[in-house]
Amino acid sequence: MKAFVLCKLIAGLEQKAMNQVRQIQGITDVFLTFGSWDAVLQAEADTIDKLSGLIVREIRAIHGVQTTETLVTTNL
Repeated sequence: MKAFVLCKLIAGLEQKAMNQVRQIQGITDVFLTFGSWDAVLQAEADTIDKLSGLIVREIRAIHGVQTTETLVTTNL
């Protein structure tokens, strides 16, 4: 299961937060962006429960990550 996780970051903590995000198992890519969202993460997990845990317990727990929105992908 794959997803894109949109992240808003706290000003001044962007670099530190993204360095921690890059260390999370299941994060396959990190893109810094301009606009409403500061970063887009590509995440991968075996199940929706594991994906949820990755986002809630690991990404959102990082100091500097203010909020997230997750876009779960499907193969058609």
